[in-house]
Amino acid sequence: ENWLADEVTMTFQEQENDAFINGNGVTRPRGLLTETMIANASYAWGKIGFTVSGAAADFAATNPSDKLIDVVHSLKRGYRSNATWLMSDLTLAAIRKFKSGQGDYLWQPGLQQGQVGVLMGYPVVTDDNMPAVGAGNFPIAFGDFKRGYLIVDRVGISILRDPFSAKPHILFDTRKRVGGGVQNFEAIKVLKISA
Repeated sequence: ENWLADEVTMTFQEQENDAFINGNGVTRPRGLLTETMIANASYAWGKIGFTVSGAAADFAATNPSDKLIDVVHSLKRGYRSNATWLMSDLTLAAIRKFKSGQGDYLWQPGLQQGQVGVLMGYPVVTDDNMPAVGAGNFPIAFGDFKRGYLIVDRVGISILRDPFSAKPHILFDTRKRVGGGVQNFEAIKVLKISA
């Protein structure tokens, strides 16, 4: 039972992570990337603002980090102090190769175990549910997610052990109620890869 409980917990975590990014809001949380996206120049409440990468289907060939600076400064100053980058590992691998004009890498790995890496002074969190770099995708989000995205978790996981319905087998019914969605549209910005 302990092994099963651990496996169920991991499965729920994977499903939740996907839903917090891509969920449609029907029997699962409303995902960050399923909200309406709009160019920062036309930003309006109820939509998430984006900055365009500057090259078709990829980062710009010259000075690709300039667009990351644009994303940082598209976020209101009050949200930047607690801001975090969110991207997939593949996107992070591409960004780790970005260099400054002096040839220094922009990415600074955490030097101690358990410490996250830093990009432009802000921590980076990876989630493989974020899309890869590709035409029209939103592979990078930046913001104060504690203020921007609300997660509602009710009670935790409930497990019902049923030794009677399928003798000699024991059935386990597991449930978890969780919800989520963007609550503050000003607190999150994204980078869009040009089509």
